[in-house]
Amino acid sequence: MVDITGHIAFGLLFALPAWFLWDDRASIGFIALSVVASLFPDIDLWLSRWFPEIIHHHGVTHTVLVVTIASVVVGAVLTGLFSTQIDNRIQSEQFDTSSLFVFTTLGFLVGGLSHLSADILSAPDISTPIEPFWPLYTQPLGIDFVWYNAAWINIGFFSVMVVAHIALAYLTTPINHRYRLLPK
Repeated sequence: MVDITGHIAFGLLFALPAWFLWDDRASIGFIALSVVASLFPDIDLWLSRWFPEIIHHHGVTHTVLVVTIASVVVGAVLTGLFSTQIDNRIQSEQFDTSSLFVFTTLGFLVGGLSHLSADILSAPDISTPIEPFWPLYTQPLGIDFVWYNAAWINIGFFSVMVVAHIALAYLTTPINHRYRLLPK
């Protein structure tokens, strides 16, 4: 089911609630972070080239534990980098340092978990199933809902998610012009 396009579509799916939680700029930031993070677990494809004896695809980077740790690290790094500039970029009083940390950590976590969910639905057909709850539960988990390289599903799902985000952005962003369908 999921190639890169499918993983991005799952990241977009998991980030849909952002339109209801924050204003337009914060929502876009959260969605962008979630989409980037939706590709993070596949870092094992690169790491396995350098450490083939230790790291394999659908291994440790495809676990809730590693995604959570990476989310906390990314949240801390982004908070350190952007905490002084956040008011100028998002223009919101709700983002202080601690809320920025939670926001960025949650954005990365949502994207990473979307990747794991997508792989559970598609991994067993051409790859090993993942063990997302390792080390607590070491049994592989895979549903094999649809074939990994089904382009029509990946592109179709991505297209639906883009349309859904555009619609929600339109419906939740207060823009006053005469062509607006719903008054805000």
